[in-house]
Amino acid sequence: MNGARALLETLVGHGVDTCFMNPGTSEMHFVAALDDVAKMRSVLCLFEGVATGAADGFARMSSRPAAVLLHLGPGLGNGLANLHNARRARSPVVAIVGDHATVHWKYDAQLQSDIETVARNVSAFVRTSHATEALGADAAAAIAAAEGPPGSVATLILPADVSWSEGASPAPRPPVAPTPPATDDAQLDAAAAALRGGSPCGVLVGGRACSGKTLELAAAIAAATGAKLFAETFPARLERGAGRPPVERLGYLAEFTAMQLEGTAHLLLVDAKSPVSFFAYPGRPSDLVPEGCQVHTVAGPDDDVDTALVALAELVGASPVHTPRQQAGTPGMPSGALDAAAVAAVLGALLPEGAIVSDEGNTSGLFVAGATAGSPPHDWLCLTGGAIGQGLPVALGAAVACPDRRVVALEADGSSLYTPQAWWSMARAGCDVTTVLLNNGSYAVLNMELDRVGAEPPGPRAKDMLDLGRPDLDFVSLARGMGVPAERATTVEELTTALARSFATPGPSVVEVLVPSIL
Repeated sequence: MNGARALLETLVGHGVDTCFMNPGTSEMHFVAALDDVAKMRSVLCLFEGVATGAADGFARMSSRPAAVLLHLGPGLGNGLANLHNARRARSPVVAIVGDHATVHWKYDAQLQSDIETVARNVSAFVRTSHATEALGADAAAAIAAAEGPPGSVATLILPADVSWSEGASPAPRPPVAPTPPATDDAQLDAAAAALRGGSPCGVLVGGRACSGKTLELAAAIAAATGAKLFAETFPARLERGAGRPPVERLGYLAEFTAMQLEGTAHLLLVDAKSPVSFFAYPGRPSDLVPEGCQVHTVAGPDDDVDTALVALAELVGASPVHTPRQQAGTPGMPSGALDAAAVAAVLGALLPEGAIVSDEGNTSGLFVAGATAGSPPHDWLCLTGGAIGQGLPVALGAAVACPDRRVVALEADGSSLYTPQAWWSMARAGCDVTTVLLNNGSYAVLNMELDRVGAEPPGPRAKDMLDLGRPDLDFVSLARGMGVPAERATTVEELTTALARSFATPGPSVVEVLVPSIL
C-alpha cells in the first residue's frame, strides 16, 4: 500500500470522511487513491480559501474534523485567512499540505518554500512526514491534535515521494478518547460565591457553551442567580430562536460592549475569552472588562465544560426549570422599498426551521440577528477570526455537513468577492444554500472605522478606496456564471417572493438585495 492510500484509510478510519481540496501535482497520488477509498467524500474547490473555510464550516456543524488538501506553500498561503478563522473558532481541521519529493528539496525549485513556518501561524500541530512507513501514525497524531480539546487546526505536510512510495499501513483508531480535565474546585467555589454574593454578575459563554444542553445549563445558572447571560461577539456556532435560551451577544464596537458590561462586579467565563476591543483606538481602552470587575474562569478551552457547569449549578441551586426560553414571534412584514431593517424583517418572517445562518452581513446585516430572535430554532455561524471571505465557504461546508437543512449565507458585497468561487462548488455539490447578497456599493464598515481611528477627515482619494462603484458590481451575473440561479430584489415584495422560492427549491441560489448604506 502506498502512502496516499494509507493516509486516506487512516483518515476515514478515524472518522474524517470529508475532504475539501484544491490539489496540484504533488498531491496527485492522494487524488488517485480517492477511487480506492470510497468512504472519503471529496469536494473540489476552485480556490484554497474556499476549501479551508468550507472545512471550518463542516467542522462547526458536524462537531468532528474535516480534512482540507492544499498544494505546497503557496496553496497554504492562499488558504491562511480562513484557517485563521478556523483556529479562532476552535474548529477541528486536518490540513494536508503537499510538498515536493524529499529528493527534490535540494534543487530549490520554483515552488519550494518553508511550509512549516507558514503553517505554525494557524496550527496547533505541524508535522512533516519523512517516511512512508510512519505516515499512518503521523496522520493519526494530526487527527488527535485537531480533535483536541480544544479543537484546532493540525497541519500534516506530505512530501510527494512519501505519498507515492510503498510500505505504508493505516494507523488504528485509539480505543478511548482522553477525558478533558475538570475545573479546579477552588475556581468553581469562587464563581459560586460571586453568583451568590448579591453583586451584579455576568456569565459569558463561548465555544462549546453556545449550544445544546450546555447552553441551557449556563442560562439556568444565570437566571437562577440573577446574572446576565452574554455570548462572545462572534461565537463559532450559537443555537438560537424560539424555545431556546435567549443570549445577548457582546457588541462589535467597544463602546457597546462597555455599556453592556457596565456595573458588572463579577464576570464568569464559560469556554470564552475575556472581552477585548477588536482594534486599538486612540484614547480608548483595549481591555473591555469594567474597572474593578473580577473575572472568574468556570471552564477554559481545555476543560470539561459540561462537568464544570453541572458542579456550578449544584453549588448555586440552579436546575433546568430555571432555563429561560425565547418566545416565538417575528417582525411584521414591511412593504415597499428595501433598506437594512426591511431586509431583516423579511428574513425574520421567512427563516425556515432548522436553518443554518452563515453571517458575514457586516453593516447591512446589523438588524438581522434581532429580527430573527423569535424565528424557528436555527444555528448562527459567525466571523470568528474577523478575516473576511468566510461567509460563503463556511456556508458550503455547513451544507455538506447538514444536507437536510437550509443554509442561509448572509453576505456583504465587499467580503463576498474574496471567495465567490464557493458558489461553483455549491452548484457542483447541489448544496441547499440561499445567499442573501447585501449590496450597498461600498466597504461601509471601513467608512465607519476611518472616523473611529481618528484619521484626518477623508478627502476624495480616501473615499474612493472605500467605494465599490465605477463599475458597479453585478452579482446576479457573477453567480449565474458560476452555475447558480440568481435574481435581484429592489422591493420588499420582490425579496419576499425570491426568498420563498429559494427556500422551497433544492440547490443553491443567490438573491442580490440593493440596499442603501446605514453608515
